[in-house]
Amino acid sequence: MRYQIRNAIVQYAADTILECVNFEIHDNEKIAVVGRNGCGKTTLLKLISGEIKMSNIDSDESCGITMSGKQRIGYLKQISFQDGSVSVREELKKSFAPVFACEKRMNEIESELKQREDHSLLMEYDFLQKQMEALRGYSWMQDLETMFLRFGFSLEDLERPIGTFSGGQQTKIAFIQLLLTRPDILLLDEPTNHLDITTIEWLEDYLKNYDNAVVIVSHDRMFLDRVIDVTYEIEYGRIKRYPGNYSAFMKRKEEDLIKQERDYEEQQKEIKRLTEWIEKWKNTPTKVAATRSKRMAIEHMVKVEKPRRFDTRAFRALFEPLRESYNDVIVAKKLRIGYDAVLSEVSFTLNKKERMAVIGENGKGKSTLLKTLVGILPALGGSFTIGTNVDYAYFDQQKAVQSPANPAQSVMENFWEEYPDLLREEVRSALGAFMFSGEEVEKKMGMLSGGEKVRLELCKIFYTRPNLLILDEPTNHMDLIGKEALERMLLNFDGTVLFVSHDRYFIKQIATGVLEFGKQEVRQYQGSYTEYLEEKEKREKGIIRDLNSPQKQADAKSRRIPPFRMFLIRRPITIPVRLFPD
Repeated sequence: MRYQIRNAIVQYAADTILECVNFEIHDNEKIAVVGRNGCGKTTLLKLISGEIKMSNIDSDESCGITMSGKQRIGYLKQISFQDGSVSVREELKKSFAPVFACEKRMNEIESELKQREDHSLLMEYDFLQKQMEALRGYSWMQDLETMFLRFGFSLEDLERPIGTFSGGQQTKIAFIQLLLTRPDILLLDEPTNHLDITTIEWLEDYLKNYDNAVVIVSHDRMFLDRVIDVTYEIEYGRIKRYPGNYSAFMKRKEEDLIKQERDYEEQQKEIKRLTEWIEKWKNTPTKVAATRSKRMAIEHMVKVEKPRRFDTRAFRALFEPLRESYNDVIVAKKLRIGYDAVLSEVSFTLNKKERMAVIGENGKGKSTLLKTLVGILPALGGSFTIGTNVDYAYFDQQKAVQSPANPAQSVMENFWEEYPDLLREEVRSALGAFMFSGEEVEKKMGMLSGGEKVRLELCKIFYTRPNLLILDEPTNHMDLIGKEALERMLLNFDGTVLFVSHDRYFIKQIATGVLEFGKQEVRQYQGSYTEYLEEKEKREKGIIRDLNSPQKQADAKSRRIPPFRMFLIRRPITIPVRLFPD
């Protein structure tokens, strides 16, 4: 066992965030920590990393934290680099400090062995060689460059100062630096946020084959299913361990709940039967011993706790568009998108009631496309048309989470500011559909979590009752229950959806078409996400000819029938037969 927490309690002021925490990390386990937003998942990671302490550390109760030897714990969180003028290469090389120290000592021993033979030096050199192999010290440069490329950077970016990168890019660089240090216990809080699908799939393989232990907080269901083998759930302040990935955990949780409900009901029936018997015969002298025995049986029962149903509270808004659009919702022809330079050229058609997922590598222009369609950015060439009677609403997750709202403003005031003509009851009703009810509507904007800000922004745009939803990463910052609620809403939406997402499970559930930003071109696929994957695989294997690629067009042109050549085409001829009488 690498690490163990026993009976821990974590409190902030007078509020208990976690209680009776029993948590274990064995060998190279890949562990997921799941639960609703605000349940204490990040708090648990901070406790493991040593950033916060147990509240009951001085208690007489058997509690504490133990580790097997000295475990190096690496925690991914928001990091601001101390010196922005340092190049990325020099910053990432700091991850290999143990390798360089080992290499330096090996060089010193080599110099000493040239002067004299020493068995102890040979033994130390042999130990250092094994340590270098364990640290992957002979391939550190290759590992650094490979990982850097996998996260969507170019090798030229290694020479740029860190300060020239955006905050999101610096977070990715910090992630790379953490992975290169290869800690004994790797703590990752929402590692797939802001990564494209290609990088997420690479990260899945990397973590599955990672030699040490990993603890992950994530709301990406497909990622969890493919990486982890143990699931801890935090619910109602308590934590419970389940073997298996996320899907196995959900199945086991449902089975455990059904069994607990059955055991609880059976025990309550037995207690009721014994209590009624006692009440009936308690004053009968000949039944005194039997009465006492049954009363003791009740007292010595191991009480089955009354089961609490899953915490499945979620927004439930179902709305109808104000009017119906015509069939052609968006038509783009050779639309060039970008800022100062063209990122991509896009041609696609979005029809009424379709739900198209926009996917692909970061930096190709997925979010830029949405901003161009809604008029935030000008088109750099080509054309696009928005169809007749199309009323669109645009959701930008960065704006939703990072917009500088007045932190002292309440949720109700913030919504009312957007729709000043509504009555108080109408505002409360709209907010209630998105889980802002009772005192929640008076919660200050500065106290909202990322998931709560996303819910509020969705509430605002859905209230306009559009027939076209243009959504940029709507599931970021949402917990699993929130994602499922949004899936149901979009599946029941009697309108059209165009959305950018890197959540493959979410895409699989709702997409009826895919617009893929590839390395060379943007391609539209008809059908579900599963059908898209099948067609893409066939294209890559050459089973389906790609008639749109430049090479295929050139090949087709070279095989065209030359002009002025005559071909005799033989067809079967039908000859009428007249039957004569004998």
